[in-house]
Amino acid sequence: MQINTNEILYRIQKALNLTTEEMLEAYRLEDFPMDASHLESLLKRRQDKDFIPASYEELGVFLDGMVTLKRGPSPKKQNDEEAVELTNNLILKKLRIALELKEAETEIIFGLADVELSKQQLASLFRKEGHKNFKACSDELLMAFLEGLDEFYYTGEIE
Repeated sequence: MQINTNEILYRIQKALNLTTEEMLEAYRLEDFPMDASHLESLLKRRQDKDFIPASYEELGVFLDGMVTLKRGPSPKKQNDEEAVELTNNLILKKLRIALELKEAETEIIFGLADVELSKQQLASLFRKEGHKNFKACSDELLMAFLEGLDEFYYTGEIE
């Protein structure tokens, strides 16, 4: 299963019930030029008219903006010259930081998507790449997390 950046952006927006304005604010906080019509195109499904593929930069900047939006500006800003590859592990980590999820909540979210992970397996997803206990987060695992996130934040309100 190959997931794309648009799918991730869309699922985060749905799970957290984010408005276009909240999403645009996340981009603004990172000084990234994003307008409402372009964002709407990024949130469309691949088969929809006006669909535009989201770049890894657009997804990464959004996740950074979410962290800033939810937690405030980071005292130590990463060097902008240093490009960081956006991996599933990094997406998971940025969501966990932005939403201030504790280990137990992260376990619950995976559990809601019928994924059982031991504490060691869970911790290994958040280790630095190169650490002896690092485990790469698969597309399936990331999608399960986003599915669980949707359940975790489900309010029962009809759109």
